[in-house]
Amino acid sequence: MAEGKTDFCMECRKETEYFLQKRNVVRIVRDKEYSFEITAAVCARCGEEMGIPGIIDRNVKEIDMQYRAAEGLVTAGDIGKLMKIYKIGKAPLSLALGFGEVTIPRYLDGQMPSREYSDIIKSALASPAFMKKKLNENRGKLSAAAYKKAQDAADGLESLFSISGKMLRVIAYLFERLGEVTPLMLQKLLYFIQGIYSALCGEPIFTEDCRAWVHGPVYPEVYNLFRDFKYNPIDDARFALLEGASDALTEEEKRVIDLVADTFGMYGGKVLEKITHNEEPWKSARRGYGDNIPSNEMLAKDSIMKYYKTVDEKYGIGSEDGLRDYIHAMLGIRPSGN
Repeated sequence: MAEGKTDFCMECRKETEYFLQKRNVVRIVRDKEYSFEITAAVCARCGEEMGIPGIIDRNVKEIDMQYRAAEGLVTAGDIGKLMKIYKIGKAPLSLALGFGEVTIPRYLDGQMPSREYSDIIKSALASPAFMKKKLNENRGKLSAAAYKKAQDAADGLESLFSISGKMLRVIAYLFERLGEVTPLMLQKLLYFIQGIYSALCGEPIFTEDCRAWVHGPVYPEVYNLFRDFKYNPIDDARFALLEGASDALTEEEKRVIDLVADTFGMYGGKVLEKITHNEEPWKSARRGYGDNIPSNEMLAKDSIMKYYKTVDEKYGIGSEDGLRDYIHAMLGIRPSGN
Protein backbone atom coordinates (compact mmCIF):
# COMPACT_ATOMS: atom_id res chain seq x y z
CA MET A 1 0.00 0.00 0.00
CA ALA A 2 2.82 2.34 -0.84
CA GLU A 3 2.39 5.65 -2.64
CA GLY A 4 2.49 5.39 -6.43
CA LYS A 5 0.32 2.28 -6.57
CA THR A 6 -2.99 2.20 -8.35
CA ASP A 7 -6.44 0.72 -7.76
CA PHE A 8 -9.99 1.21 -8.99
CA CYS A 9 -11.62 4.45 -7.82
CA MET A 10 -15.42 4.16 -7.52
CA GLU A 11 -15.80 7.94 -7.93
CA CYS A 12 -13.62 8.27 -11.03
CA ARG A 13 -14.84 4.90 -12.37
CA LYS A 14 -11.34 3.92 -13.46
CA GLU A 15 -7.90 2.84 -12.27
CA THR A 16 -6.14 5.75 -10.57
CA GLU A 17 -3.10 6.34 -8.39
CA TYR A 18 -3.68 6.72 -4.67
CA PHE A 19 -1.72 7.86 -1.63
CA LEU A 20 -2.04 7.00 2.06
CA GLN A 21 -3.16 9.62 4.54
CA LYS A 22 -3.93 9.63 8.27
CA ARG A 23 -7.48 10.62 9.19
CA ASN A 24 -9.38 10.91 12.46
CA VAL A 25 -12.61 8.98 12.91
CA VAL A 26 -15.05 8.80 15.81
CA ARG A 27 -16.29 5.39 16.94
CA ILE A 28 -18.52 4.18 19.77
CA VAL A 29 -17.00 1.24 21.67
CA ARG A 30 -18.94 -0.23 24.59
CA ASP A 31 -21.16 2.84 24.80
CA LYS A 32 -18.19 5.23 24.95
CA GLU A 33 -17.03 7.63 22.23
CA TYR A 34 -13.43 7.53 21.03
CA SER A 35 -11.43 9.39 18.40
CA PHE A 36 -9.06 7.13 16.44
CA GLU A 37 -6.39 7.95 13.86
CA ILE A 38 -6.63 5.51 10.95
CA THR A 39 -5.00 5.16 7.53
CA ALA A 40 -7.06 6.09 4.46
CA ALA A 41 -6.27 5.46 0.79
CA VAL A 42 -7.03 8.67 -1.10
CA CYS A 43 -7.47 8.96 -4.85
CA ALA A 44 -4.80 11.25 -6.27
CA ARG A 45 -7.26 12.41 -8.97
CA CYS A 46 -10.53 13.20 -7.15
CA GLY A 47 -9.49 13.15 -3.47
CA GLU A 48 -12.09 10.58 -2.41
CA GLU A 49 -11.30 7.59 -0.23
CA MET A 50 -10.72 4.26 -1.98
CA GLY A 51 -11.41 0.78 -0.68
CA ILE A 52 -8.10 -0.79 -1.57
CA PRO A 53 -7.31 -4.40 -0.54
CA GLY A 54 -6.17 -4.72 3.08
CA ILE A 55 -7.23 -1.24 4.21
CA ILE A 56 -10.12 -2.47 6.37
CA ASP A 57 -7.92 -5.00 8.18
CA ARG A 58 -5.32 -2.30 8.72
CA ASN A 59 -7.92 0.05 10.18
CA VAL A 60 -9.27 -2.66 12.49
CA LYS A 61 -5.76 -3.24 13.86
CA GLU A 62 -5.15 0.51 14.26
CA ILE A 63 -8.39 0.99 16.17
CA ASP A 64 -7.77 -2.10 18.29
CA MET A 65 -4.29 -0.92 19.33
CA GLN A 66 -5.44 2.63 20.08
CA TYR A 67 -8.44 1.42 22.07
CA ARG A 68 -6.29 -0.92 24.15
CA ALA A 69 -3.80 1.88 24.79
CA ALA A 70 -6.58 4.29 25.81
CA GLU A 71 -8.09 1.75 28.20
CA GLY A 72 -4.80 0.34 29.43
CA LEU A 73 -5.58 -3.18 28.18
CA VAL A 74 -2.95 -5.78 27.30
CA THR A 75 -2.22 -6.62 23.67
CA ALA A 76 -1.59 -9.93 21.92
CA GLY A 77 2.06 -8.91 21.93
CA ASP A 78 2.02 -8.62 25.72
CA ILE A 79 0.55 -12.11 25.99
CA GLY A 80 3.14 -13.47 23.57
CA LYS A 81 5.87 -11.90 25.68
CA LEU A 82 4.45 -13.57 28.80
CA MET A 83 4.41 -16.96 27.06
CA LYS A 84 8.00 -16.51 25.89
CA ILE A 85 9.30 -15.41 29.29
CA TYR A 86 7.68 -18.26 31.22
CA LYS A 87 8.13 -20.88 28.47
CA ILE A 88 4.45 -21.75 28.66
CA GLY A 89 1.80 -22.49 26.04
CA LYS A 90 -1.54 -20.76 25.45
CA ALA A 91 -3.83 -23.18 27.28
CA PRO A 92 -1.44 -23.77 30.22
CA LEU A 93 -1.03 -19.99 30.64
CA SER A 94 -4.83 -19.63 30.80
CA LEU A 95 -5.01 -22.24 33.55
CA ALA A 96 -1.99 -20.86 35.42
CA LEU A 97 -3.62 -17.42 35.63
CA GLY A 98 -6.91 -18.91 36.82
CA PHE A 99 -8.80 -18.41 33.53
CA GLY A 100 -10.72 -20.88 31.42
CA GLU A 101 -8.57 -23.02 29.16
CA VAL A 102 -9.60 -21.20 25.96
CA THR A 103 -9.34 -17.64 27.31
CA ILE A 104 -5.76 -16.86 26.25
CA PRO A 105 -6.21 -18.48 22.79
CA ARG A 106 -9.27 -16.25 22.25
CA TYR A 107 -7.33 -13.14 23.27
CA LEU A 108 -4.58 -14.06 20.82
CA ASP A 109 -7.23 -14.40 18.10
CA GLY A 110 -8.34 -10.80 18.73
CA GLN A 111 -11.01 -10.99 21.44
CA MET A 112 -10.84 -8.02 23.82
CA PRO A 113 -9.98 -8.94 27.42
CA SER A 114 -11.96 -7.63 30.36
CA ARG A 115 -10.20 -5.10 32.56
CA GLU A 116 -10.04 -7.64 35.40
CA TYR A 117 -8.29 -10.26 33.28
CA SER A 118 -6.12 -7.65 31.58
CA ASP A 119 -4.90 -6.45 34.98
CA ILE A 120 -4.02 -10.03 35.98
CA ILE A 121 -1.96 -10.48 32.81
CA LYS A 122 -0.23 -7.12 33.34
CA SER A 123 0.61 -8.06 36.93
CA ALA A 124 2.12 -11.35 35.75
CA LEU A 125 4.25 -9.42 33.25
CA ALA A 126 5.39 -6.91 35.85
CA SER A 127 6.11 -9.23 38.77
CA PRO A 128 7.70 -12.69 38.88
CA ALA A 129 6.48 -12.97 42.48
CA PHE A 130 2.87 -12.48 41.31
CA MET A 131 3.33 -15.11 38.59
CA LYS A 132 4.76 -17.58 41.11
CA LYS A 133 1.75 -16.96 43.35
CA LYS A 134 -0.66 -17.71 40.48
CA LEU A 135 1.32 -20.81 39.50
CA ASN A 136 1.09 -22.17 43.03
CA GLU A 137 -2.61 -21.32 43.32
CA ASN A 138 -3.38 -23.23 40.12
CA ARG A 139 -0.70 -25.93 40.26
CA GLY A 140 -3.28 -28.73 40.27
CA LYS A 141 -4.58 -27.64 36.85
CA LEU A 142 -1.16 -27.84 35.17
CA SER A 143 0.96 -30.76 34.07
CA ALA A 144 4.06 -31.34 36.21
CA ALA A 145 6.30 -30.42 33.26
CA ALA A 146 4.47 -27.15 32.48
CA TYR A 147 4.48 -26.13 36.14
CA LYS A 148 8.21 -26.84 36.61
CA LYS A 149 9.22 -25.03 33.42
CA ALA A 150 7.23 -21.90 34.34
CA GLN A 151 8.38 -21.99 37.98
CA ASP A 152 12.04 -22.27 36.94
CA ALA A 153 11.55 -19.32 34.59
CA ALA A 154 10.01 -17.28 37.42
CA ASP A 155 13.00 -18.07 39.66
CA GLY A 156 15.32 -16.91 36.88
CA LEU A 157 13.38 -13.68 36.50
CA GLU A 158 13.71 -12.92 40.20
CA SER A 159 17.49 -13.18 39.81
CA LEU A 160 17.26 -10.68 36.94
CA PHE A 161 16.10 -8.06 39.41
CA SER A 162 19.18 -8.56 41.57
CA ILE A 163 20.75 -5.70 39.60
CA SER A 164 19.56 -2.12 39.39
CA GLY A 165 16.88 -0.98 36.99
CA LYS A 166 19.36 1.34 35.30
CA MET A 167 21.84 -1.47 34.70
CA LEU A 168 19.03 -3.63 33.27
CA ARG A 169 17.97 -0.86 30.91
CA VAL A 170 21.55 -0.28 29.75
CA ILE A 171 21.98 -4.01 29.06
CA ALA A 172 18.65 -4.19 27.23
CA TYR A 173 19.67 -1.23 25.06
CA LEU A 174 23.04 -2.83 24.27
CA PHE A 175 21.26 -6.02 23.19
CA GLU A 176 18.95 -3.91 21.02
CA ARG A 177 21.85 -2.03 19.44
CA LEU A 178 24.35 -4.85 18.91
CA GLY A 179 22.27 -8.01 18.56
CA GLU A 180 24.96 -10.54 19.45
CA VAL A 181 26.81 -9.90 22.72
CA THR A 182 28.84 -12.49 24.65
CA PRO A 183 29.13 -12.33 28.46
CA LEU A 184 32.80 -11.26 28.24
CA MET A 185 32.00 -8.56 25.72
CA LEU A 186 29.05 -7.32 27.82
CA GLN A 187 31.19 -6.93 30.94
CA LYS A 188 33.73 -4.77 29.17
CA LEU A 189 31.10 -2.63 27.40
CA LEU A 190 29.39 -1.92 30.73
CA TYR A 191 32.73 -0.85 32.19
CA PHE A 192 33.46 1.47 29.25
CA ILE A 193 29.96 2.95 29.46
CA GLN A 194 30.43 3.61 33.18
CA GLY A 195 33.80 5.25 32.63
CA ILE A 196 32.86 7.40 29.64
CA TYR A 197 29.50 8.48 31.07
CA SER A 198 31.01 9.44 34.42
CA ALA A 199 33.82 11.40 32.72
CA LEU A 200 31.43 13.30 30.43
CA CYS A 201 28.54 13.78 32.89
CA GLY A 202 30.29 13.93 36.26
CA GLU A 203 28.46 10.98 37.85
CA PRO A 204 28.16 7.21 37.39
CA ILE A 205 25.42 5.88 35.12
CA PHE A 206 24.68 2.94 37.45
CA THR A 207 25.38 2.15 41.09
CA GLU A 208 26.94 -1.32 40.82
CA ASP A 209 30.61 -1.68 41.72
CA CYS A 210 33.10 -3.27 39.35
CA ARG A 211 35.70 -5.86 40.39
CA ALA A 212 39.19 -6.47 39.00
CA TRP A 213 39.08 -10.12 37.90
CA VAL A 214 41.73 -11.95 35.90
CA HIS A 215 40.02 -11.24 32.57
CA GLY A 216 39.40 -7.56 33.24
CA PRO A 217 36.70 -5.50 34.97
CA VAL A 218 33.61 -7.53 35.93
CA TYR A 219 30.26 -6.73 37.51
CA PRO A 220 29.68 -9.93 39.57
CA GLU A 221 25.88 -9.64 39.62
CA VAL A 222 25.83 -9.44 35.82
CA TYR A 223 28.32 -12.31 35.57
CA ASN A 224 26.00 -14.52 37.65
CA LEU A 225 23.03 -13.66 35.42
CA PHE A 226 24.70 -14.82 32.21
CA ARG A 227 27.35 -17.33 33.30
CA ASP A 228 25.50 -20.22 31.64
CA PHE A 229 26.10 -18.68 28.19
CA LYS A 230 29.87 -19.03 28.68
CA TYR A 231 31.55 -17.83 25.43
CA ASN A 232 28.34 -17.82 23.39
CA PRO A 233 26.16 -14.82 22.45
CA ILE A 234 23.53 -14.11 25.07
CA ASP A 235 20.04 -15.16 23.98
CA ASP A 236 17.99 -14.69 27.13
CA ALA A 237 14.19 -14.94 27.02
CA ARG A 238 14.02 -13.08 30.33
CA PHE A 239 14.94 -9.86 28.53
CA ALA A 240 11.66 -9.95 26.64
CA LEU A 241 10.35 -8.47 29.88
CA LEU A 242 12.48 -5.39 29.20
CA GLU A 243 11.47 -4.72 25.59
CA GLY A 244 10.94 -0.98 25.35
CA ALA A 245 12.85 -0.42 28.60
CA SER A 246 15.38 1.75 26.76
CA ASP A 247 12.66 4.40 26.55
CA ALA A 248 13.37 5.10 30.23
CA LEU A 249 16.97 6.07 29.47
CA THR A 250 17.76 9.77 29.04
CA GLU A 251 18.99 11.11 25.72
CA GLU A 252 22.46 11.65 27.21
CA GLU A 253 22.56 8.08 28.52
CA LYS A 254 21.58 6.76 25.10
CA ARG A 255 24.17 9.01 23.44
CA VAL A 256 26.98 7.54 25.54
CA ILE A 257 25.78 3.96 25.02
CA ASP A 258 25.59 4.64 21.27
CA LEU A 259 29.16 5.99 21.34
CA VAL A 260 30.40 2.84 23.05
CA ALA A 261 28.34 0.48 20.86
CA ASP A 262 29.61 2.13 17.66
CA THR A 263 33.27 2.02 18.71
CA PHE A 264 34.15 -0.55 21.39
CA GLY A 265 31.15 -2.62 20.26
CA MET A 266 32.90 -3.40 16.97
CA TYR A 267 35.43 -5.62 18.79
CA GLY A 268 35.17 -9.04 20.39
CA GLY A 269 35.45 -9.72 24.10
CA LYS A 270 39.14 -10.71 24.08
CA VAL A 271 40.16 -7.49 22.31
CA LEU A 272 38.14 -5.44 24.79
CA GLU A 273 39.77 -7.39 27.62
CA LYS A 274 43.19 -6.42 26.24
CA ILE A 275 42.20 -2.73 26.28
CA THR A 276 41.16 -2.89 29.96
CA HIS A 277 44.43 -4.67 30.83
CA ASN A 278 46.28 -1.61 29.49
CA GLU A 279 44.26 0.82 31.59
CA GLU A 280 45.37 2.18 34.95
CA PRO A 281 42.27 1.34 37.07
CA TRP A 282 42.51 -2.42 36.40
CA LYS A 283 46.32 -2.50 36.53
CA SER A 284 46.33 -0.63 39.85
CA ALA A 285 43.68 -2.89 41.41
CA ARG A 286 45.56 -6.03 40.25
CA ARG A 287 48.98 -4.87 41.48
CA GLY A 288 50.63 -7.65 43.48
CA TYR A 289 48.60 -10.45 41.84
CA GLY A 290 50.08 -12.90 39.35
CA ASP A 291 48.57 -13.06 35.86
CA ASN A 292 46.24 -15.97 36.63
CA ILE A 293 45.69 -15.40 40.34
CA PRO A 294 42.02 -14.58 41.09
CA SER A 295 41.18 -11.32 42.84
CA ASN A 296 38.06 -9.51 43.88
CA GLU A 297 39.53 -6.04 44.32
CA MET A 298 37.07 -3.21 43.75
CA LEU A 299 37.50 -0.79 40.87
CA ALA A 300 36.19 2.28 42.66
CA LYS A 301 33.78 4.39 40.62
CA ASP A 302 35.83 7.49 41.52
CA SER A 303 39.02 5.96 40.12
CA ILE A 304 37.24 4.96 36.90
CA MET A 305 35.84 8.49 36.52
CA LYS A 306 39.21 10.11 37.23
CA TYR A 307 40.97 7.90 34.68
CA TYR A 308 38.46 8.57 31.92
CA LYS A 309 38.53 12.30 32.58
CA THR A 310 42.26 12.25 31.78
CA VAL A 311 41.50 10.17 28.68
CA ASP A 312 38.88 12.73 27.63
CA GLU A 313 41.36 15.58 28.01
CA LYS A 314 43.77 13.82 25.66
CA TYR A 315 41.46 12.21 23.10
CA GLY A 316 38.05 13.91 23.36
CA ILE A 317 35.99 10.79 24.08
CA GLY A 318 32.69 12.59 23.57
CA SER A 319 33.06 11.75 19.86
CA GLU A 320 33.46 8.51 17.92
CA ASP A 321 36.70 9.74 16.36
CA GLY A 322 38.19 10.47 19.78
CA LEU A 323 37.18 7.05 21.10
CA ARG A 324 38.64 5.30 18.05
CA ASP A 325 41.92 7.14 18.54
CA TYR A 326 41.97 6.00 22.17
CA ILE A 327 41.16 2.38 21.25
CA HIS A 328 43.92 2.35 18.65
CA ALA A 329 46.38 3.75 21.19
CA MET A 330 45.46 1.06 23.72
CA LEU A 331 45.86 -1.68 21.09
CA GLY A 332 49.09 -0.27 19.69
CA ILE A 333 47.58 0.46 16.29
CA ARG A 334 49.41 3.27 14.49
CA PRO A 335 47.22 5.97 12.90
CA SER A 336 46.71 5.46 9.15
CA GLY A 337 49.14 7.43 6.99
CA ASN A 338 52.03 7.07 9.48
